[in-house]
Amino acid sequence: MNKYLLSLFAAGVLVSSCANNESAVNPLLEEWNTPYQIPPFESVKAEHYIPAFKTAMAAHLAEIDQIVNNETEPTFENTILAYDKSGELLSNVSAVFSSASGVDSNDEIRAIATELSPLRSAHSSAISLNDKLFQRVKSVYERRDSLNLDADQKRLVELIYKGFERGGANLSAEKKEELKEVNARISALQLQFGQNMLKETAAYTLVIENEADLSGLTENQIAEAASRAKKAGAEGKWYFGLDNPSIMPFLANADNRALREDILTAYLNRCNNNNSEDNKAVIKELIDLRLKRAQIMGCETAADFILDDRMAKTSKAVYDLLDQIWKPAIKVAHNEANDMRKLIAKEDSNIELEAWDWRYYAQKSMKAKFDLSESQMAPYFKLENVREGVFYVANKLFGLQFTQLTNVPLPHPEAVAFEVKDKDSSVIGVVFFDMFARPGAKRAGAWCGGFRGQSYNENGERIIPLVTIVGNFTRPVGDQPALLTTDEVETYFHEFGHGLASLMRDVKYDGLGGYPRDFVELPSQLNEHWAFKPEVLKVYAKHYQTGEVIPQELVDKMVKAGKYGQGFATVEYLAASYLDMDYHTLKSIPQDLDINAFEAKVLGDRGILKQIPSRYRSTYFSHTFTGGYTAGYYSYIWAEVLDADAFEAFVETGDIFNQEVANKYRTEILERGSEVEAMELYVNFRGKEPGIDPLLKNRGLK
Repeated sequence: MNKYLLSLFAAGVLVSSCANNESAVNPLLEEWNTPYQIPPFESVKAEHYIPAFKTAMAAHLAEIDQIVNNETEPTFENTILAYDKSGELLSNVSAVFSSASGVDSNDEIRAIATELSPLRSAHSSAISLNDKLFQRVKSVYERRDSLNLDADQKRLVELIYKGFERGGANLSAEKKEELKEVNARISALQLQFGQNMLKETAAYTLVIENEADLSGLTENQIAEAASRAKKAGAEGKWYFGLDNPSIMPFLANADNRALREDILTAYLNRCNNNNSEDNKAVIKELIDLRLKRAQIMGCETAADFILDDRMAKTSKAVYDLLDQIWKPAIKVAHNEANDMRKLIAKEDSNIELEAWDWRYYAQKSMKAKFDLSESQMAPYFKLENVREGVFYVANKLFGLQFTQLTNVPLPHPEAVAFEVKDKDSSVIGVVFFDMFARPGAKRAGAWCGGFRGQSYNENGERIIPLVTIVGNFTRPVGDQPALLTTDEVETYFHEFGHGLASLMRDVKYDGLGGYPRDFVELPSQLNEHWAFKPEVLKVYAKHYQTGEVIPQELVDKMVKAGKYGQGFATVEYLAASYLDMDYHTLKSIPQDLDINAFEAKVLGDRGILKQIPSRYRSTYFSHTFTGGYTAGYYSYIWAEVLDADAFEAFVETGDIFNQEVANKYRTEILERGSEVEAMELYVNFRGKEPGIDPLLKNRGLK
């Protein structure tokens, strides 16, 4: 019997009980006798989740009780290691539900998430605020220098102790109760924010009935819109939605300016329509509660508390970086706007450049300056070919080999799975890809997650990770395969960079597996650097009809145009980063705080162009308001300082696949997780701390 089931029986929980049927089997609680112990996704039904969570939580608390009730002196093994290994069943159940919530949501799944929110918050608090448990951890922590611990053990002790401390373990009983209530409400509000956004994004459809209104769109975009309409029972019409594969090509190509304005206005006003999905009140309460939590913990602002365990450490360090980039980015954005105004003047259209014009005229400007457009490049970026390009880079750098798996459980019918082998042919992991948009069911954006992290069992054998990469890409239409935009290609490489960090991690203890939030984007953003290098394009960029390798002439154009548009891209990103930080550096929350007015002031005072909205407006800024990147959206640009400098390590050798550099990157960063502080990891790899110049150069801002 495996240790999960043993822990269940220790907790006095009947494993086979499910709902009201005592003889029913809950696949989430059974041993997973599947290849690589992949979760049995097809067997899991909505009714299995609540019973599985309750059982797994009980098992986890039983494991904690065993630690707390151990009457012998606290040691690394009976306290720290036991805590590090606890809760594995709950982690497994959570991973399966998290996937379902992200890629295949519906009203039933959302209702379960709402029911689970207070249960999960209470469970977390029951452990993080367990004083007897903390006293045992503290005992080991205070004696860590005399316990003959190795470096990894000592680091784990310190991280676990700090985690308890940041969770409120040192607070008075009264403050602990207050923190529990605050955390529970924050959890509920973050869930509500995300669910509102999912529903609001799916609620809007731009319906086109007149074929003339499709002018400017490519055949593929028109076919995709017709397919959407047909699926909705409106054959003969064309449907466009607010998901990126639909709206972004429309904004870039549609000649009908009024329709561009209509769809962008809807996009920018998601959850800002004073209806049941409006997020303004949610935001106001969230930032108030996050500030309250920080003050309970003895900090002046939410950012002060959150940044304490990040590389940045202080809000000043974050603002200093953002400010260094903002001024040159604004200058370049003004130059781009002037290019577009010249085109408008040539057309004699007598219009003022607006936000819904930017992508449209940026496309025209790209064509005028470089004789280049997305429609020229798309035929060479068939999704499967791009995936082969991603694999090619991983093979050239690290010797990884990928074999597609059949007859294994899949997290969604549209997903595919690959076994990943190292250069010595040992299996190091399994990776799933689920890349197509499903508006209303799949949350927006792209991400890398997992169903199991890398670990070691009691026999010292490496347990391989199960990694999942999710996107919202353009799907195939009719006989035509999925042809990706350059943004989607870059996103594929980005997310697989996260995947590499998960697949290649090789730490002894679970608690050493993660990176700080502002370091976690280094592997993903570094991997982007190979996406459009000519020697890589020649391998994977092949015409989907003829198999012709991308012509050198087109590669040259892409290289020349590579930095064009970075004014817009940098300004919209920095705008969101400032917005996130300004919310979380407030020292008090005004009673009459107006979210829209606050946002307008934050960006207006810094001189943002009116034609460039923040990449995320407040009411759909899920990175910060669902909790993943709270006071942390700056992390992408912080990590870009690192990744730009890191890629220079390859460039300096004259070989972007230099094996010595690749091996050092693998052994000093990818494999090590948080075995040491993040900057120490980086300096061990690079030999020095990074400077900002490579970033400015890469973005064409210097």
